[in-house]
Amino acid sequence: MPKPPFLAALLLLLISSTPSPAACRSSFVCNLVNYTAGDPFSITLNLLFPDLVEGGSVQPGENYYNNYSYPFSPAYGRSSCSGSLTPGICKFCLQSTVAALIIRCSMAVGGQARIDDCGIRYEQYEFL
Repeated sequence: MPKPPFLAALLLLLISSTPSPAACRSSFVCNLVNYTAGDPFSITLNLLFPDLVEGGSVQPGENYYNNYSYPFSPAYGRSSCSGSLTPGICKFCLQSTVAALIIRCSMAVGGQARIDDCGIRYEQYEFL
């Protein structure tokens, strides 16, 4: 029967070898211009982000583009996933990326994030 120090060492090894969320590959770029609280752009983003997740997860490996324009406040977006992902995993990845992007680029009029095998970009202007 193993002695307790052995079990403690084995447990420590297992815990230290478990990947942490910080181990994922990620990058973020945020526009330095911010919109203000109550700006219609926030409503536009609330329409755009769910659409980028849904549309981008339908066909992993393809870029998905769309735009919304709440009166006088357009937002353009692109989402994509690696072609090696299933639609369900792609959707989860895009949801996670949007959540991180909202935190990292809070109130920015544009931003982009890539986490592991998926990415999102949004701007106040049209891009390709």
